[in-house]
Amino acid sequence: MSLGIAIVGTGMISQFHSRAIAEVRGAKLVACCDRIAERAEAFASEVGCTAYSDLKKMLADPAVDAVSVATPSGAHMEPAVAAAKAGKHVIVEKPLEITLQRCDRIIDACEKSGVKLATIFPSRFHDSSVKMKRAVDEGRFGRLTLGDAYVKWFRTQEYYDSGAWRGTWKLDGGGALMNQAVHTVDLLTWLMGPVTEIQAQIATLAHERIEVEDVATATLKFANGALGVIEASTAVYPGYLKRIELHGDQGTAVLEEEDLKVWDFAKKTRADAAILKAMKESRSTGGGAADPSAIGHHGHAAQFRDFVSAIKEDRSPAVDGPEGRRSVEIVVGIYKAAKSGKTVKLPL
Repeated sequence: MSLGIAIVGTGMISQFHSRAIAEVRGAKLVACCDRIAERAEAFASEVGCTAYSDLKKMLADPAVDAVSVATPSGAHMEPAVAAAKAGKHVIVEKPLEITLQRCDRIIDACEKSGVKLATIFPSRFHDSSVKMKRAVDEGRFGRLTLGDAYVKWFRTQEYYDSGAWRGTWKLDGGGALMNQAVHTVDLLTWLMGPVTEIQAQIATLAHERIEVEDVATATLKFANGALGVIEASTAVYPGYLKRIELHGDQGTAVLEEEDLKVWDFAKKTRADAAILKAMKESRSTGGGAADPSAIGHHGHAAQFRDFVSAIKEDRSPAVDGPEGRRSVEIVVGIYKAAKSGKTVKLPL
């Protein structure tokens, strides 16, 4: 029997959710909900599901077993909590929410209702990311020394003007960091471990009519003693592939978009030859560097597959609520450090 999934919010990202769900065996998109009835009906007509403009009515539909939250970032909590209270499993588009308090309310509601909660971070499911994580876990880097993340993207003024919520603290929760770079922040902490100290600066340099930053820099200290850097921007023309660099005293690996660009370890393994061969067949495109819609949905499909399996197997999803909260804590910590001009220590 297929798991019935409903999508709340029918903006751009909902298209990626619907395509992903369509590729997952044992899952079916059964409903969608948007406060604007015409938008819900148009989406439902396109993908073949039931349209709702009233969340309570959608949650009362017995065909709905789980809810995918695809609303603006600062409006994730309300539908997620309502879904949990209705006994529906919940999967939330990144970031989980824009404040730790709102993240915690989602996590608590799901725990109290005994439903599964996942945060969408599809980059964790890419084969290259998994290889880097495995190398870390196997100790191939030796002592980790540096972990750096770079998201130098470009967004036009029209992008921010296209939605009243874009570029606002209330609904976007931040700018280049919270909206665009949060995927890479999540990957960095997944690979390097918890962050304990942050120093940072943020600025709005190239866009008008936005409250949030379009340039951010931060220096980090990790719990394992390693240091790191995060650079994020939506003001770098024409936009470049996101990049993560991991260094240790026994190895270095560099990930650009989905492709490994450097894979160099003091102690070689048989598997390294295949990885190095694949590196020569690089396939990365611009991703979302300049166009937010120019991304694939294969990572989303892998994550929805894990979400459905977690429900059926009664286990935690690979990226559960607390895991989704980690990147939000780092981003909030960067904002706090930048605004105060002081070193911020985590946990907050």
